[in-house]
Amino acid sequence: MPDSTFHQRLALEPSPALHEQIRSAWARHSRALESRDLDAVLATVSPDCAYEIVPIGQRWEGHAGARAFYGEMFEAFPDARVRIEDFVIGPQGVFWQGVLKATSKGWWGGMPPTGRVIELKLIVYFPWDAVAERFAGERVWFA
Repeated sequence: MPDSTFHQRLALEPSPALHEQIRSAWARHSRALESRDLDAVLATVSPDCAYEIVPIGQRWEGHAGARAFYGEMFEAFPDARVRIEDFVIGPQGVFWQGVLKATSKGWWGGMPPTGRVIELKLIVYFPWDAVAERFAGERVWFA
């Protein structure tokens, strides 16, 4: 039996206006993260958003969960720098792949702090919530 969610998302029609709306929201989200402005980040995600680190099954829900997710990440990597190497924007949302380089100062993703500089290859998916016209959270994969 085909997955109806897949077919529903596949049926989403791209348009220049929708592409610009999603691209602009992602740019606002990214700028807010760079400045660590959590209120501005939350303005780009739906109230029922979900954040997930897929390889280890950690999950946070809602705006309180998003605050906890980012708070843990900011504490674990106080000097974090992300280099986005490529991205795709469509009516389903945004996928990007890149590298996180940071000093490991706290627990994150099931990994204890080491005090060393780490580099993680990341793939991050921001599903688009067409009803809320915001992102439905993030799903993160790393290696």
